[in-house]
Amino acid sequence: MTGMKRIAIIGGTGVEDLPKKTTFKRVETPYGASQEIFTERRQDSELFFLARHGLRHETPPHKVNYLANIWALKSLGVERIISTNAVGAINLQLAPGSFVIPDDIIDFTKSRPSTFFNGPHVVHIDVTTPYCPEVRAALLSAAKNFNARGTALYACTEGPRFETPAEIRMMRQAGCDIVGMTNAPEAFLARELEICYGAVCYVSNWAAGLQDRLTASEVIRMGKSIAPKLQEILEEAVTLLPEKRDCPCAISQKESKV
Repeated sequence: MTGMKRIAIIGGTGVEDLPKKTTFKRVETPYGASQEIFTERRQDSELFFLARHGLRHETPPHKVNYLANIWALKSLGVERIISTNAVGAINLQLAPGSFVIPDDIIDFTKSRPSTFFNGPHVVHIDVTTPYCPEVRAALLSAAKNFNARGTALYACTEGPRFETPAEIRMMRQAGCDIVGMTNAPEAFLARELEICYGAVCYVSNWAAGLQDRLTASEVIRMGKSIAPKLQEILEEAVTLLPEKRDCPCAISQKESKV
């Protein structure tokens, strides 16, 4: 629709019910059905909300149907995705409760389908900037009152188990600041379909070896406690995003096909 910004929010652990929701549906795709997608119409934008783990958090990170979810959003005309993610802090300067806007990612996942392009045409998508610079800029501006860190290397692991202390030490040596379980392949699939993708992460805990033990309940509690702040960031970011895109995401397939 002309003049309308079509933006999706993918909700992570602890924020499954974050935005207001009106109508919803599952979308059938060549890769199966997506999670429920809720739609909210505003004056200059149409917002879509998808809880990647399901509304009851019934889908573990390695079983999320990333292909179906991203394909479904594309079919609905979504041009931008803002992802919310609970992460563990590897960098000691990041404390639980803080916000992070990552700018790079290392994919440590093992078994997830990670591309729409399985032949016969060979496509090599450029991910020199894996997170959309325009979405990142909007998130950074929206989160300035919460002292969000604007550069961070996100390590994505397979899950659903938490990482070992040795794995975290390896990631720290590689320069990783935070660790989560969902930005890969989500960010890469969005880029393949020329959808802008940015993430706002909230630190729910210290990574393994930096606190006595890790529990899923503390992640959920942190998500619920920061939800009002996260809502404020998302609302402002949606407002700040320009109507027209001027970023590499929108033309990612242009020089990628062999």
